[in-house]
Amino acid sequence: MKPFARRGLAIAVALLTVAALGGCEGRRRTGPPSAGSGGERTGPSIAIVDLTEGVPEQGSSGWLGLSARATTLQDLAEYVEGLHRDKNLRGILVRLGTARIGLARAHEVGAILATVDPQLPVWCHADDYDNATLYVASLGCRRVWTPPAGGVDAVGLAAQTLYFHKLLADELGLDVDFLQVGKFKGAEEPFTRDGPSPEARASLEATLSDLRLRWLAGIRAGRPSAGESAPEDGPYSAEQSKTLGLIDDVGYFDEARDALERATGARRSEVQLGPGAVGGGGGDLADAVRAVIGESFASAPVMLVRATGAITLEGGGISGDSSSGIVQRKLARVLSRLENDDEVKAVVLRIDSPGGSALASDLLWHQLMTLRARKPLVVSVGDMAASGGYYMASTGAAIFADETSIVGSIGVVGGKIAANRALEKIGIHAQTFPAKAGDARAEARAAYESLLLPWDDATRERVLATMQGVYQLFLARVAEGRGIPVERVAASAEGRIFSGQAARERGLVDVIGGLREAIERAKTMAGLPADAGVGIAGESTGWIQALVDDDGSQSRTPWSELKLPQAAADVVPFLTSVLPLAKREDVLCALPFALTVR
Repeated sequence: MKPFARRGLAIAVALLTVAALGGCEGRRRTGPPSAGSGGERTGPSIAIVDLTEGVPEQGSSGWLGLSARATTLQDLAEYVEGLHRDKNLRGILVRLGTARIGLARAHEVGAILATVDPQLPVWCHADDYDNATLYVASLGCRRVWTPPAGGVDAVGLAAQTLYFHKLLADELGLDVDFLQVGKFKGAEEPFTRDGPSPEARASLEATLSDLRLRWLAGIRAGRPSAGESAPEDGPYSAEQSKTLGLIDDVGYFDEARDALERATGARRSEVQLGPGAVGGGGGDLADAVRAVIGESFASAPVMLVRATGAITLEGGGISGDSSSGIVQRKLARVLSRLENDDEVKAVVLRIDSPGGSALASDLLWHQLMTLRARKPLVVSVGDMAASGGYYMASTGAAIFADETSIVGSIGVVGGKIAANRALEKIGIHAQTFPAKAGDARAEARAAYESLLLPWDDATRERVLATMQGVYQLFLARVAEGRGIPVERVAASAEGRIFSGQAARERGLVDVIGGLREAIERAKTMAGLPADAGVGIAGESTGWIQALVDDDGSQSRTPWSELKLPQAAADVVPFLTSVLPLAKREDVLCALPFALTVR
């Protein structure tokens, strides 16, 4: 059968199967109940409102016409209005993750949350707060949490505009001819001027000033101990944010959830709104779809988890494939299932990574340590466990590495490339309008993530302080995972890398050996026989994959296997490790250079 015909048959069979399974009761999950995963649904409860996908005005249709996972603003409003019907509800935990929400919508979300009965505590947890999500938390939440590697990027409001007139008129020789009615309009000025007119500047600055006052008022009302300047003087590390009163607690999402349960006497928690919500009808169908299209999860006594590539929060590698690299969201789901699956007795984590996002590395470190507390976790290092890769590897109860593996690079890197001078050379002028008009520091701080302006000295010092905090956290995490003093870790830190053998001599690795030896150790630690089965978490074995990939010709070729010119191939490890910088990751746990050993 031709590949196209096979693929068509596979899709047809898949659709029929999904339709049939959609009306069936899904399989029961093993392990203790977790938020949104079933289990006991009686007695006092905590509702989890998951806004990690943002709060769009309207949900888009997904595959097969299924509704999108993100919670719309209307969904949230209707949910809050109906809270009085849940007599078991004792509190609400709003999960913001790294959601990006417009300032106006952030105000609406906060205002909706503020209407919840004062007798029902509302807490917020975000992996990292920006101006808008801090606004949400300040307006609508009693207690505000962020994880140790998170923080608050409260840097003030600003707008930026590019002016193309010199490029269009002088360099390209184009005639630019626009008309406007109203001297404050200004919409054509990027094409007709090399900077703002006095009228346009006055209009924009007045609007920004008003937005700033309202934004500050909302934050100061909800966070009165934060002081006058704190909301505009970040970024701050998690501990700095707590000291300044911008947040209340430093902890992971599960710690916030457990704390709220203890504070309210609740016995359970459920995702009531957002991805994975109970009663939403999507969980069992999603399982059916995965079983058909190739994301099966057959359990075995020992499960192998492969973690390869750069570490990011949400994916999107060089190829644009969200599945490339180590994606925190994706890997977190796999680890959670392994932790709660009673058929899985031990886990082997195979790492080959130059690092990446510091926040994603720390979130995964915490989840891996939680998994290790429940069942043996053995780490096997491939070519590299560097920086963020070693951050994760340090969670292993035993770490195996080859003699020629590259291990270490315990350090952080951060920064940006500002293009303003290059743009000026081709006739494009960038103008920043801080809401706090006339304040040069406010302009520099509010635009600290912009690729259009370089940092001033004060901002550079602030970012360096944040990076130093992440570095100290990195040392502490490795020390805890390895069970050795921080001082011993520090002696092998500051970005140095080691061979597997040298790493073993320094206590960064336990055993020189490969994946096979790591699996054998996992079986021994779990008390399993030598012939115990081994499964691969997330291995693609669905019907469509089996019908289509008879020779592998239909699969997407990963970047690591593309036949690139050698000069181009050598930069791929570097590009993948620094990619999170393009995703608003200010601090990276990554190798600061491309490293290939032949």
